[in-house]
Amino acid sequence: MGPVSSDAVNRYLKQTRELFGDELFLEKKAVSSTTGPTPINSDYPSDLVNFYEQIHQCHNCALGNSRTQFVFGVGDPNASLVLVGEAPGEQEDLKGEPFVGRAGQLLDKILAAIDRSRQKDVYICNVLKCRPPNNRDPLAEEVSECEPYLIHQINLIQPKLIVALGRVAGKTLLNVDKPLKSMRGSLHYYHGTPLIVTYHPAALLRNPNWKPETWKDFKWIRSIIDA
Repeated sequence: MGPVSSDAVNRYLKQTRELFGDELFLEKKAVSSTTGPTPINSDYPSDLVNFYEQIHQCHNCALGNSRTQFVFGVGDPNASLVLVGEAPGEQEDLKGEPFVGRAGQLLDKILAAIDRSRQKDVYICNVLKCRPPNNRDPLAEEVSECEPYLIHQINLIQPKLIVALGRVAGKTLLNVDKPLKSMRGSLHYYHGTPLIVTYHPAALLRNPNWKPETWKDFKWIRSIIDA
């Protein structure tokens, strides 16, 4: 990598200050216990395009009857970073893409602050591929039907890191019932892949005072995927 210009540094600092405030953070994190990787499911295709074609008309649970669009995921198929939310919302259901609207715009800005984007080294998806009615939390039976799809996506992408966005995504992937603050700050594992839990961008829109803590997490995220 060549030298970085002062203009580029200034743009970066201005952007991160706008998002997260004046402080810069460096924090050492604890490591939690690991689980082994899940073998690739031979019943599914070995690439994301054909995998989408196989499953996008899924009706394994009742959500298949109420959805507008099946929200598979978007991004770089060779990404180092996979971001996982709990389920599509209203706008995602209409557009067929995860994390759109104001929360998605904020997420795009956060990714830009670590020199990533939806097209560059990042893949974005949800635990559920269909919107639950009234944006309620996923039900256990819905997760049971849909989570194998997520596991196969991750196995095909083989990222360095998974980031669960929000408490519901975190507790669902980790199979625990804990508040977000107890899941943050530790390195977990999801079927053999390192996983971090951080705030959902929609939560940051409601509570901007959480942005500095989110920036701590994303500096840590960047250090892992850049290593």
